[in-house]
Amino acid sequence: MRKLKIFLIDNWGKLAIVFGVILLIVLSVWGLSRLESFYRNMTLATLPVQLFIGAIHAMIFVGMYLYFFRGAFGKVKKNKIKAGDINVKFSDVIGLEAVKREAMEVVQLIKDSARVKKIGGKIVKGILLMGPPGCGKTLLAKAIATEAKMPFLSMSGSEFVEVFVGVGASRVRQLFQKARKLAYAEGACILFIDEIEVIGRGRTFSYMGGGEETNSTQNQLLVELDGLETKKNNIIVIAATNANESVLDKALLRPGRFDRKIYINLPNLKEREDLFKFYIKKVKSAPDIDVSRLAKKSVYKSPAEIENIIKESALIATRKGKDLIDMDDLSEAMDRIDLGLESHITMTDKEREMTAYHEAGHATTLYYLHPTDDVFKASIKSRGQALGLVSHNPKEELHTQNKEKLIADIIVSLAGYSAEKMKYGTTSTGVSSDFKKAMAIANAMVWQFGMGDEGFIGDFTVIPKEDISSNLKEKLNTQTMNILNSCLQKVNECIKNEWAIVDEIAQSLLKKEELDYDDINEIFAKYGKSKEKPEIDTNIIINSNKDAETLPNI
Repeated sequence: MRKLKIFLIDNWGKLAIVFGVILLIVLSVWGLSRLESFYRNMTLATLPVQLFIGAIHAMIFVGMYLYFFRGAFGKVKKNKIKAGDINVKFSDVIGLEAVKREAMEVVQLIKDSARVKKIGGKIVKGILLMGPPGCGKTLLAKAIATEAKMPFLSMSGSEFVEVFVGVGASRVRQLFQKARKLAYAEGACILFIDEIEVIGRGRTFSYMGGGEETNSTQNQLLVELDGLETKKNNIIVIAATNANESVLDKALLRPGRFDRKIYINLPNLKEREDLFKFYIKKVKSAPDIDVSRLAKKSVYKSPAEIENIIKESALIATRKGKDLIDMDDLSEAMDRIDLGLESHITMTDKEREMTAYHEAGHATTLYYLHPTDDVFKASIKSRGQALGLVSHNPKEELHTQNKEKLIADIIVSLAGYSAEKMKYGTTSTGVSSDFKKAMAIANAMVWQFGMGDEGFIGDFTVIPKEDISSNLKEKLNTQTMNILNSCLQKVNECIKNEWAIVDEIAQSLLKKEELDYDDINEIFAKYGKSKEKPEIDTNIIINSNKDAETLPNI
């Protein structure tokens, strides 16, 4: 009976129109039967023309109405989805184990709402999902709806925004009215709002009226969220955002509105392995694919990016006429997505050789001196603006960077310059991006992180430059150059001692154009070099050799 009542409430207008049309047809037939035969025949003969003209007029009116009015004042789309139609279970959400545990707890609270109310508590009314794009926030919301067996209403924050004031607030009201009807008919309802930051960002109050539409939309959302407390209907509001929590209005985040926050982070090593296994099963692949290596190469990649790698590798394998996807296709897919297509530019033999030695310098120091990163590929195939590249990733997720890691990054950046200088006695403009990176890291170490050699502590970048004395600026800049010069000394020493390896890597690059991890590892093993990383002495900054080659002072 409840569903019938809801149906009659929602469709009484349509039913009235159908009844009116039927009544008009009956009256027309009755009226024609009362006319004389001549007038009846004349009326029937002109009836098609009259209907055609009436239809043309109706189409013009409806078209004008839709063009001028419906664009701005359109109603909320009917996008209700039944829980059974979603059919996304927690087992289908790959790589979010910690997050799924929190979501399962929410589902259990929803199921045990009667017990929660019995002891005086309140069920969860609002859940905020926060995290980078492509990490599965929408999928998780659907899984919650499926596991809780609740109908699912979804809408994007951008759908509330229009030019005309009041339209967004009206759409919020319509959406919550629809949710209440569903909750009344089905017993419960989940309302999902994606991109909540569009209407949920901090409100601005100005006498000029700026941001009035967004403010009114958000105010209506706040009122509806408060209204859930007084309603018996079981409505759970789930919102998702890629933005930082500080972007959202404080009123939206206070207790009683979004009671639970779930942070969705990028997958870790084990979760990336599971994601690769899951997506590789969906395509035809070679049996010798090393999933663990793929997971190591894809540090800081989201589930959506991992899925995209598999899709791109399938396209590459198809273009090559293969029946199965192999490691080469997956590696090429990663390069294509991260670095772009090969440029296929023509280089002179000297330029190509110099590029090979430049990349060999990077690869040697990265493999031998870097404490946290592994080199996965060295290449002299041009991609974008780069004539070559050395691909490397952390062996595991790092959320902070220590002094040793930063110094190693500088050393690796300067290695291409050092290799070119040692081989040819001169260098090329190819060192430009390397110098930018090295300079930026050294500058941040001194000006922001207190990692200089004279004990200056603090973040000097928050102080306006004009408020810092020229004497202090000179000291800070001198420390920056000390770091660079000391790292260059260490690089020159390493390149000189390991020149045989640098030379062999460069010659291999000239023959093959690309070397993978196994190829580079084999070269180091040939010279009896251990995979164990030597400890980097951070005191090299203080004990710089005055006679060593130095970069020019600032």
